[in-house]
Amino acid sequence: MSALKWLDIGANLTDGAFDNDLNEVIESALNAGISRLIVTGTTVESSEQALTLTHSYPGTLYCTIGVHPHYSKSFTAEARSHLKSLLSEPGVVAVGETGLDFNRNFSTPQQQEYAFEQQLELASETRLPLFLHERDAQQRQTEILKTYRDQIAGGVAHCFTGDKEALYKYLDLDLYIGITGWICDERRGETLQRLVRDIPANRLLLETDAPYLIPRDLKPKPKSRRNLPEYLPHIASTVASLTGRPTELLSQQVMENCERLFNFSNQI
Repeated sequence: MSALKWLDIGANLTDGAFDNDLNEVIESALNAGISRLIVTGTTVESSEQALTLTHSYPGTLYCTIGVHPHYSKSFTAEARSHLKSLLSEPGVVAVGETGLDFNRNFSTPQQQEYAFEQQLELASETRLPLFLHERDAQQRQTEILKTYRDQIAGGVAHCFTGDKEALYKYLDLDLYIGITGWICDERRGETLQRLVRDIPANRLLLETDAPYLIPRDLKPKPKSRRNLPEYLPHIASTVASLTGRPTELLSQQVMENCERLFNFSNQI
């Protein structure tokens, strides 16, 4: 078992990719030094599943509750009420995954903005931080976030892959920055590899986004393309190398950041 401790702030453990071996995946993560994992909610149904899973592993698993922008068309007054009820449950540490995605527009921009603003209100009401998604919508997302800045208890730009302008806009909004295995890709991750040095040590968080975004440079190369939480230390090693920080110091900083944002000590 690894001596260093890590926290994966974004793992989609309710995804069908884990249907056959979920318990083994969690155990392998624990053995790799992942002391806590946050399970991502993306719909009302998956949020319920994430919460049920969280209650099966108290003190190890936590979850977010929310509706991803892809599914904004399903966001109704009933859905809002249901989400608010779920957000009061033990083990829930953030509102989301929420935000805007104007790349695919599975829901219209209008539907997305409505669902996003409703979830910003829920974050304001519950004083829980935000777990934010954004793709090709940075300007509009930032505009909306600014209007709620004084009402929300912080948040994280999950799976950040943007440019320098986007990074500094999120930092100016007091947000944390979530780094995934994207940074391990010598092709797509080149910009992020340069930018990670600009992320203040007290704003950096790490995540796998499992089963997506498997680190491209894993060796030996896994037979499966399924990303796993146990690969988080590999992502951390890459970040430590790029930032010039000892891995031990990075582990300490990231764990402190997670506690500060998600307030685990306040969980039952």
